[in-house]
Amino acid sequence: MARIKPQALLLQSKKKKGPTRISASTIVLCNLVVALIILSIMATYRHWYKRSMGQTEDGKSTFEGTDVRTFVDLKKYDLPGYAILNTSKGYITIELYKESSPEIVDRFLDLCQKGYFKGMPFNHVIKNYVIQGGEYQGLGAAEELISHAKLHLQLGTSPKHEAFMLGTSKIRLDSKGFDLFITTAPIPDMNDKLTVFGRVIKGEDVVQEIEEVDTDEHYRPKSSVGIINVALKREI
Repeated sequence: MARIKPQALLLQSKKKKGPTRISASTIVLCNLVVALIILSIMATYRHWYKRSMGQTEDGKSTFEGTDVRTFVDLKKYDLPGYAILNTSKGYITIELYKESSPEIVDRFLDLCQKGYFKGMPFNHVIKNYVIQGGEYQGLGAAEELISHAKLHLQLGTSPKHEAFMLGTSKIRLDSKGFDLFITTAPIPDMNDKLTVFGRVIKGEDVVQEIEEVDTDEHYRPKSSVGIINVALKREI
């Protein structure tokens, strides 16, 4: 039997006890596998989270059967749907028509946030017709409003149209002015000049109280009456 030299035995012992060396490519591969597992877990979580958020209580998706327009229109539901006019006679609560008059409502809300209506007086108060605040910018001036009022009072009202509606004169959206009309009676003869974008749902008695103020021959209030400020609400 051949004898193994002590030096050879020492070398064999060192080879057995020494740590196994891992190549750089193996380390990179392991890191990639771990990263892929983490990404897969995150993607699965996001998928199920979004799916759960897009379902109603009965398990049906709230977006089922909708088109691209629906997702764009979701923005308007985040906007305030009500405006509370704090006037010198009391509070008037307005429901805004966000769906039927979106551009006018957007402009009204923007002006409210800028304080445009703060301190706005009611320049004309015409009993059984309208209360008007701000600068009238229709096709004519205040005289046109008065002439329509006189004709309306002579002809009477029509049951086809409603009172206590909030509107503004039909002007270009890029115009700097914005006036407000609160109808106190049906006014079919002004439908071609007014854009209705809301209705009074509370405070009709305040509107009627404003309607009773004394005015001059041009329907201008003899005593100051107007809007103190406007508060916006999503729900009431």
